[in-house]
Amino acid sequence: MSAGADAALAALVDDVRARLAGAPSERLGVMRAARRMLGIPRAERIVPGDAVWHLGAVLVRCDGPAEEGLLATGEILRAREEVRRGFTAESQRARAARAAAARRGGFTEGETAHVDAVPIVAAVLVATGASGPVGVASDGTLLLSWSRAAAAVPLGPYLDERIDLLQHPAPGA
Repeated sequence: MSAGADAALAALVDDVRARLAGAPSERLGVMRAARRMLGIPRAERIVPGDAVWHLGAVLVRCDGPAEEGLLATGEILRAREEVRRGFTAESQRARAARAAAARRGGFTEGETAHVDAVPIVAAVLVATGASGPVGVASDGTLLLSWSRAAAAVPLGPYLDERIDLLQHPAPGA
């Protein structure tokens, strides 16, 4: 695969950061396992991590090395207080528990937490031609597979569109 893919990826991340400087960001959530503190059990929690911009299928870190700046979007939660609810599905109960873990961990009520985001690793991209949803075409163009059912699209124009949506949200969004 193209050895320039890592440089192209870093350049894209730098461009996004320059264009979104000052734009509102969200935060990654880092899972902390349940443990005991002074013999008292402490529930698992999701603590705030790095600031990111959510651009659809990918997240861009607001700072840090550009080579580590792109991540595949994982689970998206809104932090909320834990309350007693009735659920029709176990998956709803588990999601509510993770949202409560984010609130316990330090996210404010209603704040977005991005959990389980997967880094797009430039070295893997160069070695294998793909890292997460990002791949490299035969001509060296970076591609994004934002859905298993959809065809891969060029990453640059995809990010342009998502940046425009972030900067100019639809009325009522």
